[in-house]
Amino acid sequence: MVRNLSLVALSAVLCAASVTHVSAAEKKQLYFVANGAVDFWKLAEAGMKKAQAELPGYTMEMKYPEQASAAVQSRLLDDLVANGASGIILSAVDQKTQTTELDKVAGQSLLVTTDSDAPDSKRAFYLGSSNLQAGHQAADILKKAMPNGGVCVAFAATPGSDNAVQRLKGMREGLQGTNIKIDSIRSDEMDQARAQRNVADILAARSDVNCMIGVFAYNTPQIYLALQQAGKVGKVTVVGFDNDQGTLVGIKAGAVAGTVVQQPFQWGYLGMKYMARYLQGDKSFIPANHEIIVPTQIIDKSNVDGFMAQVKTWLGKK
Repeated sequence: MVRNLSLVALSAVLCAASVTHVSAAEKKQLYFVANGAVDFWKLAEAGMKKAQAELPGYTMEMKYPEQASAAVQSRLLDDLVANGASGIILSAVDQKTQTTELDKVAGQSLLVTTDSDAPDSKRAFYLGSSNLQAGHQAADILKKAMPNGGVCVAFAATPGSDNAVQRLKGMREGLQGTNIKIDSIRSDEMDQARAQRNVADILAARSDVNCMIGVFAYNTPQIYLALQQAGKVGKVTVVGFDNDQGTLVGIKAGAVAGTVVQQPFQWGYLGMKYMARYLQGDKSFIPANHEIIVPTQIIDKSNVDGFMAQVKTWLGKK
């Protein structure tokens, strides 16, 4: 069964075996590998730093591929393994084309996935959201905002990545029986200028589109910017995923109906804690299906202020 971590449980300190003082050369190296260099991962890095303070016997580092490319990410993984990585937690750019590479990494280092899973690989376990359930929640936002239905276009970095596939699958399941249709998906490979151009192109060519979906964290702010430039804020319903500052500002302004947020802070924190436990021989926390689910949450105008305050706390800001 899936082990679903409650928000209360997530805030509890994980027990771990005590670690004696060791030299830097003796410390095991743990890495968090993102799927691209975007602000979304700052919270994961903050969580990792919290874990580092609690586990002085390890060195921990965040790594960003130069671009959102499976080939580039795979080269980065090869470098980390060659440098003696003991454990790696990553968001796979494209699980379909990376399975062989990930299996090779898993044969030389502890491999954990987060955010975008690679379920066919030999990763030890997945720690992250149920992207399918997040899609259902996004559908709930749309149904509330668009009772009369409409035509939606989705925008994503890589539509073939596991998180994008599952989010859109969940949305389509959640929208069954309504008059809301997801018409197509536009890809930008995490190029934010291209992401905004994709939105502008749809606005210019498709007068029937009255709904836009930001599948990745940066997509929704780019949708918002393109709508502002076209003078169409309020004429298109926008729903997103994750907690980019631009998305939250859009919600406060009434330009974005809502977003489904994940907990990357916990991925960074728990990911490092769990890898340390695993390397110390404790695998008791891994459920039978090797999926540890961290819950997602709908953020809309009713709770956005409180959530923004919480994000500042996670990032150590006043």
